Amino acid sequence: MTWAKELEELRQREALAEQMGGADKVARQHSRGKMDARARLAALCDEGSFREIGKIAGSAKYDANGDLASVTPAPFLFGKALINGRPVVATADDFTIRGGAADAGIARKMVQAEMMAHQLKLPIIRMIDGTGGGGSVKTLEQIGATYIPAVPGWGDVVTNLDTVPVVALALGPTAGLGAARTVASHYSIMVKGLSQIFAAGPAVVDGLGEAYKGGAANHEEAKEALGGSAIHTRNGVVDDEVASEAEAFARARHFLSFMPEYVGQPARRSACDDPADRREEALLSLVPRDAKQVYSMRRCMEMLFDTGTVFEIGKHWGRAAITTFARLDGWPVCVIASDPSYLGGSWEAKTSEKVERFVRLADQFRLPIVHLVDNPGFMIGREAEMAGTIRYGVNAMNAIYRATVPLASIVLRRAYGIAGSAMSNAERYQYRYCWPSGDWGSLPIAGGLEVAYKAELEASDDPAALLEEIRERLAKVTSPFRSAERFNVEDIIDPRDTRPLLCEFAGLAWRKLESERWAHP
Repeated sequence: MTWAKELEELRQREALAEQMGGADKVARQHSRGKMDARARLAALCDEGSFREIGKIAGSAKYDANGDLASVTPAPFLFGKALINGRPVVATADDFTIRGGAADAGIARKMVQAEMMAHQLKLPIIRMIDGTGGGGSVKTLEQIGATYIPAVPGWGDVVTNLDTVPVVALALGPTAGLGAARTVASHYSIMVKGLSQIFAAGPAVVDGLGEAYKGGAANHEEAKEALGGSAIHTRNGVVDDEVASEAEAFARARHFLSFMPEYVGQPARRSACDDPADRREEALLSLVPRDAKQVYSMRRCMEMLFDTGTVFEIGKHWGRAAITTFARLDGWPVCVIASDPSYLGGSWEAKTSEKVERFVRLADQFRLPIVHLVDNPGFMIGREAEMAGTIRYGVNAMNAIYRATVPLASIVLRRAYGIAGSAMSNAERYQYRYCWPSGDWGSLPIAGGLEVAYKAELEASDDPAALLEEIRERLAKVTSPFRSAERFNVEDIIDPRDTRPLLCEFAGLAWRKLESERWAHP
């Protein structure tokens, strides 16, 4: 006697699960330019590596004899997979079944997926397409009562944020719990024109009256106007916007390549054929002599870090600071860089929030930080005050002071005021180098000469000539070499030596970080 009959039923149930919401709904999903959940899992993970868990869970119907008649699969898929040859938990919402909302068994499936990640110390990737929750008016009528909301397993979501890398890909309209699951991540992506995120979708917002609407002509426009990627990748809710699902999968894989698999495991060094002692001649003329002229910090980074390894995140928000991952002699590092082409590099509230989040990420996953500095200060003016710039700026400064990973700063040009002091922790060893173009102080001298020397200028027969004389005199005082004489800056370097010195820093930093592993196994 064998179990052939039961195995036949298992295969039957598995086949029903693979049909997802049925041929018509799968076709409708594809007609919207969206991949289905199973295709997404295949595209994200290393080929053939996805092993599904709970495949046959769902809502079944039985005939009068108690035999299986049909199954509606649970609209949430998860399992163990490989990405870049390393184990992960991969999950995907199935929009073809009730728009990705809750169905039989989904609550426990989602909880188990989140538990699996932190208990087995595996990164988790969420591909979110739908609400991911269970609330609807019809559901309440079926229950016969309402209830105070609770999210099963949210504690596991929080634990994962403290334990393992979490990546979220919004791949369709995501509302409510789906939106929350997207935001509760270390790295998040939206697909332009395909993804929207909202606390409540247009239909719900419509019920609140005209004051809440965006004036859209149709439902598709309303979704974009309410929560499209142009909104949420500019306000910092989501990190990045991409043009296609394929690009989203590639960026998710790239992000994970810089990460360890869990907090406490060192990230991995990559093979590198870019010489650590490479010196770029173009760095010598990168910073203009005219303080009002800008230059490309992104071009600078491409010259300093291992060729082709600079991976920027959060490009469209907090734009006065560029946040990237990169490699130095194969070692992974987190990079913060001023962008003098936006607000002159001044940190406003959103930039400070972005820097704080990135520093915390680097410290949590034990990645050294490189800070390329050209910051004239926190943004000033009425709008900056109304946005609470100083609070966000101090939070960024506090994150830098709390961070315990090694940090190296390169001062390319300006470092002024409280923002200048936020570039590194002055109470720790300062692994810092300055370029000859360095210009720093408690405030920019050039902007305060008329006030500081008001009496002398008013008494002068030739105020313009006197002002120019004062400028020339102070230019000598503000020379970076005067600071170096007093050891207020450690070293002024030839800009062409920056990469070799940063590669040296990366080697020493990782020597320290790997020693932590043995001290705290």
